[in-house]
Amino acid sequence: MVYPHISTSADLLKSTVRLDELFPYLLEQGTVAAAIVNSKLYGVLPFWEACKRAGIHGVLGLSVSLEFQGRSYPAVLYARSNAGYKNLLKITSALSTREKEAIPEQWLKAYRQGLACAILNRFDAEIDEHKGLFSFVQSLFPDACYGSVERPGGERHEQEDAFTAACKATGLKIIASQESRYVHESDAFAYEVASAIGQGLKLNDPERQKPDHTKAYVPAAAEFAVWFEDRPEWRAEAERLMLDCQVTIALNQQLLPVFTLPEGTDRHRYIVELCEKGLAERLPNYSKAYTERLMYELSIIGQMGFIDYFLIVADFMKFAREQEILTGPGRGSSASSLVAFSLRITDVDPLEHGLLFERFLNPERVTLPDIDIDFADHRRHEVVEYVARKYGEAKTAQIITFGTLSAKAVARDTARVFGFEAEELDAISKMIPNRPGTTLRSALKDSPALNEWIIAEDTRKTWFKTALKLEGLPRHASTHAAGVILSPTSLVDHVPIEKGSEGIFITQWPMGELEAIGLLKMDFLGLRNLTILEQIRRLVHRDTGKWIDYRKIPLEDDATYALLAKGDTTGIFQLESDGMRRALQQIKPTAFGDIVAVNALFRPGPMEFIPLYARRKHKQERVDYVHPVLEPILSETYGVIVYQEQIMQIASRMAGFSLGEADLLRRAVSKKKREILDEERIHFTKGAASKGFTEEAATEVYNLIVRFADYGFPKSHAVAYSMISYQLSFMKTHYAVPFYAAMLANSAGNAEKTQQLLQEAKEHGIALLPPSVQKSFHSFSVEDGKLRVGLNAVKGVPGTAVRALMQARKEGGAFSSMFDIAERISAIHFTRKAFEPLVKAGALDDFGLDRGVLLASLDSAVKHAELVKPNEEPGLFDDLGSSFMKPKYAKASPIPENLKLDYEKDVLGFYLSTHPIAREKETRGKSFADLNGLKNRKDRDQVTVLGVVEEIKRIRTKKGDAMAFVNLQDDTGSASLTLFPAEYAKYNAALEPHAVLEIQGTIENRNHKTAIICKTIST
Repeated sequence: MVYPHISTSADLLKSTVRLDELFPYLLEQGTVAAAIVNSKLYGVLPFWEACKRAGIHGVLGLSVSLEFQGRSYPAVLYARSNAGYKNLLKITSALSTREKEAIPEQWLKAYRQGLACAILNRFDAEIDEHKGLFSFVQSLFPDACYGSVERPGGERHEQEDAFTAACKATGLKIIASQESRYVHESDAFAYEVASAIGQGLKLNDPERQKPDHTKAYVPAAAEFAVWFEDRPEWRAEAERLMLDCQVTIALNQQLLPVFTLPEGTDRHRYIVELCEKGLAERLPNYSKAYTERLMYELSIIGQMGFIDYFLIVADFMKFAREQEILTGPGRGSSASSLVAFSLRITDVDPLEHGLLFERFLNPERVTLPDIDIDFADHRRHEVVEYVARKYGEAKTAQIITFGTLSAKAVARDTARVFGFEAEELDAISKMIPNRPGTTLRSALKDSPALNEWIIAEDTRKTWFKTALKLEGLPRHASTHAAGVILSPTSLVDHVPIEKGSEGIFITQWPMGELEAIGLLKMDFLGLRNLTILEQIRRLVHRDTGKWIDYRKIPLEDDATYALLAKGDTTGIFQLESDGMRRALQQIKPTAFGDIVAVNALFRPGPMEFIPLYARRKHKQERVDYVHPVLEPILSETYGVIVYQEQIMQIASRMAGFSLGEADLLRRAVSKKKREILDEERIHFTKGAASKGFTEEAATEVYNLIVRFADYGFPKSHAVAYSMISYQLSFMKTHYAVPFYAAMLANSAGNAEKTQQLLQEAKEHGIALLPPSVQKSFHSFSVEDGKLRVGLNAVKGVPGTAVRALMQARKEGGAFSSMFDIAERISAIHFTRKAFEPLVKAGALDDFGLDRGVLLASLDSAVKHAELVKPNEEPGLFDDLGSSFMKPKYAKASPIPENLKLDYEKDVLGFYLSTHPIAREKETRGKSFADLNGLKNRKDRDQVTVLGVVEEIKRIRTKKGDAMAFVNLQDDTGSASLTLFPAEYAKYNAALEPHAVLEIQGTIENRNHKTAIICKTIST
């Protein structure tokens, strides 16, 4: 049995054939050969490898349309040889990058070598009209052209006889085939739904393209034989064709890109000189240890053939520096390399921090190097574009990723296609959780409500069964967030490509498949924290003229460590969570190594060692070592194994392992397989014995390694990322106003985060200035040591209006009145919708008028703009100056203070002038606990607070009693209030949104969360 035309689910929503379901079935049918035939070369490699595992001869096909004399004809191109496979790569790439539906005649002539062409018998009109096509194909593929005849479900096409006659007349051989788009006949409906999802249309939509028939399944061998029992020779021809297609996809090659150097340049000498020069610039008087390490690393890099790779990365990092694009200090194991440090790829000195090169490139285990680079996220694309320009667009691509139909997505998409109403779609969304790993079956098991909802109607039962069949299928393609591929030759020699975004191609294969054939992936990652550092630096420069080089800030700044020891880490990369703050308060860092350790320890598992690390650091507990040999390795972490590198050093020091072997031991032991553990134990104890250690000591240390193998974190990664944590901490300590300005700019749209940052800035004594059309920039800025709110922070103001304001102010200086703004930015931008929020936010207070007057005058200002400058073209009154025509401000009563505050909250998301609760506290003249400080109070402490009700959640206990959880806010932050049934019964009537309540209660600390248990409420 052979299957010449299987479309797989990799062909997005054009098939529901999954490989794990297909191959057991193919084996049952005694399949000799099977061809994947998708509309792009999606899914080729997984199919190919599944064929090899199953012992089935795999064939690579491509479903295409042939352009001939102004018409398109469906056909399949099969790769008969490696040359044919290369041509398939080129054809699919050409079609996908130029967005052509059909292959033009000249392309077919150019790319025909090594291919077989099968025309499908899908002719609706008289075949005589199309005989020229048969002759044309025959002339191009004289020994490899076919007519492909299908009889789905045993039904013959009405044109079959005419088609086969035309084939014979022009010398086309005939094969028996069956286009399979689902495995079983019962899957036809699910396939139709998948197709409708792909088209974005409902099943009852007359525009929907329906399948030609419902028999596009994978037929059983006996069934297929019956369909073509009168034409055994066609089946034999299909088998001949399939077995004639002999292709090998080369895997595990080293398709490394090439860095262009002048002819005759010795690559090794070149990189040595570059590294020596770079290292001397970074460390002018470096020691012999650095020279030895550098030469050792370069010898390994040379042996492995990775010199070009390092030169390429160094080159685009140089470009980033020249363009002042902030790059990270390093990421992952690449920070262990002195070569990377010397070439300015990383900013981590591996000798200073005790990092091991073998953790990055292990001579005992040759794998492709992995240098991932972080860039300020808003400028990452500039570096990708540079690489594409430098190495050629044909050799550079971003990587495709495939999104799948998750439980919630498949449920909603299927329901939409079924024509369910909006309420039903909402009900589905609520009943299927968003938790990672949720499947439709698990959702059904966990939700009796979903079960009841489904069984209430037959349509819903069909909907759920169909969704189950489609769950997990690839749904859409997108671009990998970071990965970039660089190829030594044109990409289409190795991998199919298609049109991408930003003018850069995208591969048709995802990352795993690219790495399997040996192409090198580089990760260009956008890191928001680098963007924040960049913004802080620019704000400092704008305010003081000083340019901060983050690479030169001192790592031993006492004030910075004091800030960290207090846990004052809002906005600090990786140190922001409540748990991390507690860890910092315990450890009280006094050196950079403490930040590295806390970053490595703060994970499930190793977290339990944080108190031990802290006690030993503060000399509250003696540091014990299982064996004295461990002391020099573990003293920096007070006897606690924190890093993978420490495990490697122990194996090297005690058992004589090379660092490469030690890295293999670390990897092996972390797998926790009994036989590996026993093998490595023998290896370790033998090595230790040869160095004079007792078996008992070796066993004890080996047990320690086994215990910590899972806990160990790569020190290189912890060091590199701790540098970003430290840089942000340093800036928060010494440049607090620019720090908060940048953090607030990046918290736009997140009301809770904005509130937290503003409250903290206030506690640090930083004053907040309102937005101002005269002084504000787009975003938050620094002004005389204060924070100025940016115009972009005002909700509802179009970005175009803000840009017009900025431009007018830049060109013509300060505005003299609201009417002056109107005529300078034109009626296009001066609208009530744009300026009402600005007035309410106080952005026009500089004109010295009450906001009530400004609001009352807005309409006449809009009319003024329409008259004087209706658009941005030069106006009738431009030369005269329009001062003689300015209207007068309207008379209006001042806005009451409480309404003014409400307006500010509406348009800014926070109270700017003063918080209503702050005023209320003054009026009541009592002392209240700040909600923001409750987390520092002890459990069961009695507190009295004053707050405004933000949100109320009423529930019933298991006994059926009513109770409530209330979210309270005051001028310092928010807190949760719990009313148990007795208190709820008393005070329920007072629980209204926006109500101001005075509450007496007790503190409850549970699961690191603080709540107030209500005792009494007064209004």
